[in-house]
Amino acid sequence: MAERVLSRDQQLRALLARQLLLERADLDPVRAVERVGGLQTQYSPSGYVGLWSRTAGLRRTDLTDALTSRRVVQGWMMRCTIHMVSAADWAPLTEAVREPRRTWFLRTVPEARSLDMPAVADRVRGYLADGPLKQAEIVARLAADGLPKAAWTGVQLWLDLVRVPPAGTWGSPRAHVYELAERWLGRRAAPVAGRELLVRRYLRGFGPATPADVARYAGWTITETKEALAGITLREFRGEEGERLVDLPRAPLPPADAPVPVRFLGAWDAVLLLGHASRTGILPAEHRDKVFHVRMPQSTPTFLVDGRVAGTWRFVDGEVRPVPFAPLADPEAVAAEAARLTDFHS
Repeated sequence: MAERVLSRDQQLRALLARQLLLERADLDPVRAVERVGGLQTQYSPSGYVGLWSRTAGLRRTDLTDALTSRRVVQGWMMRCTIHMVSAADWAPLTEAVREPRRTWFLRTVPEARSLDMPAVADRVRGYLADGPLKQAEIVARLAADGLPKAAWTGVQLWLDLVRVPPAGTWGSPRAHVYELAERWLGRRAAPVAGRELLVRRYLRGFGPATPADVARYAGWTITETKEALAGITLREFRGEEGERLVDLPRAPLPPADAPVPVRFLGAWDAVLLLGHASRTGILPAEHRDKVFHVRMPQSTPTFLVDGRVAGTWRFVDGEVRPVPFAPLADPEAVAAEAARLTDFHS
């Protein structure tokens, strides 16, 4: 039987549905971050905006409470970037990417070859013996011990750390206070089937996808990715260019003409990153430099019209102000969603 071909519009709507951007879901923050494969949150308020756009009736205190009660956790994970994930997912997902992250560090950081990273990790564990510390203090202690800046980058790959509130919440955006994960979560990361969970979380949140998409998301080699995929029951499709797409059985596949509401996204929202973004066309190529640029310290918050990035927005003088890239067909719909997001900010 010939494989079903999914058009770009079908793939886009599948992505939006799985990211809860076609319809807000009645989920608490814990279940929501699991459903969408975690939230990339270098700038922590973007996690609040991301959940507000994806769930029904979210209040800022809902996510803050989930962070302070340790039900949602922040830390370096996939691709060595900061993610918010559930406490239950933290250990297996960290385990799934630990060795590839270490390989990346040793290959790309020249100073790494001269560092004994297990010894550096033990040293930082000692710094944290009396409780959490700010990143600046840990870095200063490493420097006082004669270690280079690269030691701090690498230690997060050899020592399981989490970022702890109130740092990394709406009121304190810089998530730069660290604690030992085993102490914060009350357990050590155990060997678990983390690779399978990571694949399932990615396809549930971003699929259908090519094996290369999965590899880029996880930071794996394509060989590691194919090994992980081999242990999972999958269905397969083809994209318009003939590319192989893999997916979980019974995951949502809305029709190509399913209506798409206006949605606002925060900085560094992963829905605009990696292979799924270019394959679905959610971020048109002509606008990419307006959202991600080497001269910007972080990405620019955006809004979607008909499922694709149509402009950016800022919170200025107490209100959300959309800045469209071109005249809008329905500016009232964008203004109405901006007003709702203003209320959330306020």
